[in-house]
Amino acid sequence: MAGKAPNPLGTYLRDRRTRLDPVAFGFGAGRRRTPGLRREEVASRANISPTWYTWLEQGRGGAPSADVLDRIAKGLMLTEPEREHIYMLGLGRLPEARYLPVDGISPRLQRVLDGMVLSPAIIKTAMWDVVGWNRAAALLLTDYAKLPREGRNILRLMFGSNHVRARNEDWDGIARYVVGAFRADVARAGANNSTATAELVAELSRVSPEFEALWRGNDVVAHTEGVKRIHHPDAGLLAMEFSSFAVEGRPELGMIIYNPVSPADAERLRVLLDSRED
Repeated sequence: MAGKAPNPLGTYLRDRRTRLDPVAFGFGAGRRRTPGLRREEVASRANISPTWYTWLEQGRGGAPSADVLDRIAKGLMLTEPEREHIYMLGLGRLPEARYLPVDGISPRLQRVLDGMVLSPAIIKTAMWDVVGWNRAAALLLTDYAKLPREGRNILRLMFGSNHVRARNEDWDGIARYVVGAFRADVARAGANNSTATAELVAELSRVSPEFEALWRGNDVVAHTEGVKRIHHPDAGLLAMEFSSFAVEGRPELGMIIYNPVSPADAERLRVLLDSRED
């Protein structure tokens, strides 16, 4: 006789509920045959039918809906990675992105930036707010610490600062690239219909006809890698190749690292960094 079909979702849910303390959730501490919450207690917390929850653990009744998985995740107090895991087990995909505003980065992530002494590096949000940078980025790109928080937005700097425009040799190409990558980022982060995105787009459209035209173009590009030529008042023209990386465990953040294209660019950058005292 054939054995039971694997039921990884049910196995995982059962494991999670057996780890929870019934008393902590207001349930009685009386005699229980197994540790943790009972199935009907999880169903009560998730506001779903006890029968339906039992079927999920038993691998019956078909695939759950996204709403049911979200209710169960809340009922079992799952972390975001655990919530993503039950989506993969139950639906074979990740949940739709939920945009969460970011104010800063962890000390550990800042140490990662600071460790790249000769490579300018920044960390940005899906809204293209710069929330982390290293010394090399402050010297070559922008001294973000001297800007108010709302002024650390790459789009605002690109389209609202004549100083930034003058320092980018191929401003038109970079601007087109930035707008296309921004459109992709906010959609990926689930922020394309957010109030924050609408307000930023409206603001930039008012101050910059170039941005408005590019935004209406609806172009989308992957923010991966490229070359940026920067006019620096002390170091001269530097060609810097950049690469973009996702921050593991922080899908709302992206890291951009710049490296000199040629040995001559590397030497000019080194001289710039050595000439400035902290």
